[in-house]
Amino acid sequence: MGRAFEYRRAAKEKRWDKMSKLFPKLGKAITMAAKEGGTDPDMNATLRSAIKNAKAQNMPKDNIDAAIKRADGKDAESYSEMNYEGKGPHGVLVYIECATDNPTRTIANVKSYFNKAGGSLVGNGSLEFMFNRKCVFEFEKTEEMNIEELEFELIDSGLEEIEAVADKVFAYGDYTAFGELSTALEGLNIDVTKSNLERIPTSPVSFSEDQLVDIEKMLDKIEDDDDIQQVFTNIE
Repeated sequence: MGRAFEYRRAAKEKRWDKMSKLFPKLGKAITMAAKEGGTDPDMNATLRSAIKNAKAQNMPKDNIDAAIKRADGKDAESYSEMNYEGKGPHGVLVYIECATDNPTRTIANVKSYFNKAGGSLVGNGSLEFMFNRKCVFEFEKTEEMNIEELEFELIDSGLEEIEAVADKVFAYGDYTAFGELSTALEGLNIDVTKSNLERIPTSPVSFSEDQLVDIEKMLDKIEDDDDIQQVFTNIE
């Protein structure tokens, strides 16, 4: 799981290295978390996570505060959360999570990305069994950190797997354990640098370099869309 996760993370960070696109997506995630669970980060684990992720990408504090304020009051922005599933070039499976104020615009755009790449959308739920939905936490591995002891400490909070990759540690749990695991890590004074809800493929597939070029072209267009929050594939 580590190598596959590292590939997806590296690929995503490369594609998301566009601040003009990244900050609005991070801001939207903060606004949605604040609207759903309240604007106090101390009482809202999802909001705390969204704020940490934004800070990890050097999003200015003023932008973060503005995103939280947008969730409060009469003029609070309203987003519909929608998922789309499709098959792209060379049969790659793609699961897309969106947050949009105009679903008609979003579905039209998503369809066009697949069609132009020679792919197509499939019915919602068609690919659900091809991905496991997990919460993932990333943090630095310190010299005094004992991974086996840490695993024991977190088992009762929903931890399913923990692994060290170089100087990073990745902790995985079912997506329903996100809040409990987040709180447990904070209780152990572990500074989580990134956390997210991921869809991890149950049967990752290898593609050739030439095939990946075609796939990445489509993914770049999809992730450039302001309504797209996250994209997951079955790439190994």
